[in-house]
Amino acid sequence: MAVQAVPTKGNLMNTKKSLALAKNGYELLDRKRNILIREMMTLIDHANAIQEKIDSAYEEAYIALQTANITNGFCDDISKSVPIEDGLHLDSRSVMGVEIPILTMDESKPYEYLHYGTRSTNSAVDKVYILFTRVKVLTVELAEIENSVYRLANSIKKTQKRANALKNIMIPRFEETVKFITDALDEKDREEFSRLKVIKRKKLRDSAEE
Repeated sequence: MAVQAVPTKGNLMNTKKSLALAKNGYELLDRKRNILIREMMTLIDHANAIQEKIDSAYEEAYIALQTANITNGFCDDISKSVPIEDGLHLDSRSVMGVEIPILTMDESKPYEYLHYGTRSTNSAVDKVYILFTRVKVLTVELAEIENSVYRLANSIKKTQKRANALKNIMIPRFEETVKFITDALDEKDREEFSRLKVIKRKKLRDSAEE
């Protein structure tokens, strides 16, 4: 049971203001939650589509790698000549205050795979490089989306918790306090009205007796 405020008009006005702010805060949080949910659902649909592509891309790339290993011998030494990827860049955008990552990659230059040489390899190695480059691009895209979904889900959870606190705790508490103060002031007004009526009747009797 919440501690009731002293039933004064000043406290009634302050509590009504607090109630209005709580209701407004709940509406804003509810709107934020709905926007975040829509954004997350859109990303989840996108992630599912990319997941299908990436599964297919991995399968195709590993089949090509098997072919390259058969026709060129194991490609371990060749793979060491491929430079480490350093063209990945991280940025962000904001959705209702939630920082969403944006990953971009430098575009590969045509025939960049020629750094491993062509005399000791055949076209099967070229195909492996091209297919795994596609896998890399899709993996980056999927990582961006999955991280975004995680951040959105975390923010939705926090927003829902705050909205529930306002809806189920703060707003009912303020409403209860407003009702308590209003009832107390109404009762006080009725008592004052009755007192004034008694005084008025007494004055009328005293005047009649005179």
